[in-house]
Amino acid sequence: MHRPLNILSIQSWVSYGHVGNAAAVFPLQRMGFEVWAVHTVQFSNHTGYGQWKGSVFSPEHLTEVVQGIAERGALEACDAVLSGYIGSGATAEAILWALGRVREANPKALYCCDPVMGDVGRGVFVRPEVPEVMRSQVVPQADIVTPNQFELELLTGHRARTLGEVLEAAGTLREQIHPQGPRIVLVTSLLREDAPDGHIETLVVAEGGAWVVRTPMIPLEPPRNGTGDAIAALFLGNYLKTQDVAVSLENSVSALYNLLELTHRCGTREIQLVAAQEEYVNPSRRFVAERVG
Repeated sequence: MHRPLNILSIQSWVSYGHVGNAAAVFPLQRMGFEVWAVHTVQFSNHTGYGQWKGSVFSPEHLTEVVQGIAERGALEACDAVLSGYIGSGATAEAILWALGRVREANPKALYCCDPVMGDVGRGVFVRPEVPEVMRSQVVPQADIVTPNQFELELLTGHRARTLGEVLEAAGTLREQIHPQGPRIVLVTSLLREDAPDGHIETLVVAEGGAWVVRTPMIPLEPPRNGTGDAIAALFLGNYLKTQDVAVSLENSVSALYNLLELTHRCGTREIQLVAAQEEYVNPSRRFVAERVG
């Protein structure tokens, strides 16, 4: 029997609802992974409600927790590091320090970075220094990067509104990420000008080509928080299992669509992460990846 795969996930935590680690950890556990969760904050709920309680943890707290894991001799069995929203440049440094410790122990470990910085409509919602830190320090260390369409433009400085523009921007981003890794760019929440109306897409670009999965738009107003955190985790988990970007794209997008469709049926403000748990291992409705490059 093979040992379970282990993922170090450094993200925010909320007690009520599902964003950050509270969106990523359970789907990965349901898929069979051991997840070592390190929390950058502990809040009562996500900040989209406008009010919340709790604390932001210092970068020193993060490095202490990872150091404690290292002292158990565990890092050589760490297969991947996952990070999401980064609140400050100092937090980014702590995450990269942790990544360095993992890569020292296991050079084959992958780093999946969800470069959370903003989205269409809201614009940039992180501290002013974060986009530059993300561009110059964090993304160059990543093996897998999962920007939304807005973040793809922000990271590359390229317009990404048509399929050709998105492929070009994703190719530019691929050239900037960790050269020893698989260099995978997953573009989420893609609404391009030359796609059919009423649909949303997710696109992946890797060494072997580019694929897109198109799903119907689900009328969720307001948009539900945590969906980006969930798909980054689902894609990473599927890729660690299959080493196939097209299959990983199909599985993760299908699972996310079914999760959001269930959320819509329930009419809840928070995504139905636990109720949809079977979708992470066997999606009930599947969407096929189309090769586009």
